[in-house]
Amino acid sequence: MKTLLLLTTLAALAVAALCYESHESMESYEISPFLNRRNANTFMSPQQRWRAKAQERVRERTKPVYEINREACDDYKLCERYAMVYGYNAAYNRYFRKRRGAE
Repeated sequence: MKTLLLLTTLAALAVAALCYESHESMESYEISPFLNRRNANTFMSPQQRWRAKAQERVRERTKPVYEINREACDDYKLCERYAMVYGYNAAYNRYFRKRRGAE
């Protein structure tokens, strides 16, 4: 009987500890998570938006080699499957690099 009482008490404490809701999780309810259309772009000035677009264009033109290789591998299904197991670098080397002695 003592064991049953002890287990019930421990279970009640565990439920109380696990079901406790802190006030930190309620912070998202205080502020609306969505902005209306009128205020959607007010946090960035037009000059900042122009600068961000220009930087995005530069990033698209000057991609790192590993990203170009990964995109090439993503377009080829066998390479993509191989990459899931061995990684994109190994997959790219297997399917797209010229092998020694091959012309």
